[in-house]
Amino acid sequence: MSHLRIVFMGTPDFAVTTLKALVDHQYNIVGVITAPDRPAGRGRKLNESAVKRYAKSQDLPILQPTNLKNDDFLNQLKALNANLQIVVAFRMLPKVVWQMPELGTFNLHASLLPNYRGAAPINWAIINGETKTGVSTFFIDDKIDTGDMIMQEEVIIDPEENAGSLHDKLMVVGSQLVLSTVSSINNKEVVTTPQNAMQGIKTAYKLNKYNCKINWNDTLNNIYNHIRGLSPYPGAWCTLLNEDDQLDIKIYKAEKEIMFHDMKTGDIVASKKELKVAVDNGYIHLKEIKLPGKRTMDAKALLNGYSFSKNAKVL
Repeated sequence: MSHLRIVFMGTPDFAVTTLKALVDHQYNIVGVITAPDRPAGRGRKLNESAVKRYAKSQDLPILQPTNLKNDDFLNQLKALNANLQIVVAFRMLPKVVWQMPELGTFNLHASLLPNYRGAAPINWAIINGETKTGVSTFFIDDKIDTGDMIMQEEVIIDPEENAGSLHDKLMVVGSQLVLSTVSSINNKEVVTTPQNAMQGIKTAYKLNKYNCKINWNDTLNNIYNHIRGLSPYPGAWCTLLNEDDQLDIKIYKAEKEIMFHDMKTGDIVASKKELKVAVDNGYIHLKEIKLPGKRTMDAKALLNGYSFSKNAKVL
């Protein structure tokens, strides 16, 4: 019999899978904390988070604070009388929040900590060409992703995997790891280990326009990993120069080909069936592309309606 009273904190789909697993296993969720509704789309209608939509479907109490240090919110949180808080894809918590429950607050992070602490662990694992990653649970402390480790589970990264498919894998494995972690806390069997303060820890930096830009002077493998590591979101991008056009385009899917050639880096080779970019020691075949203001399309569809000059290139 569980003596746990759990507050769950999360916002996107990644968190819903874990919340659903807790509900399905009949844990007592006394409250759900999620992001405030945000205007979205052309009509600027208020959009509810994925976690809020699921929590509503289960009649779970919901709080949506804009400020986690606000006295009203803290009083409401205290009134829920939780003895455990679980955080999945939420935001940094102030000490007054994570210290509140008697049994602590633990977080699910989508990497094998201490590597890939930070905002975008799934993307950076692929961008950096890792062959494995995983999920970790740890008790929150006052720094980002540094608290004492509870459990970890490894996941293999397939050679053609993109960030979207890896996200979905880790989402499921992570939900099961949270269940194991909760069970160990409930049974008073939880064992923690401090994270290694080892040299050369890799960081999952926040993604921005600068680090999403493709560097065509990089190696064939690095360019390929960069594109799949940013697909389907937020998307790797570059600038296309084609006659009078200078367009920032996004590339969502590519294939690599090792081949000697004497073309300049960034030169485009276009035929009726394929579109490829010359890079050092080979070509990057562009498979799914998005021009500004257009929908994402495969290379064949693009080549049907858009022509590339002999001097076309990407920067």
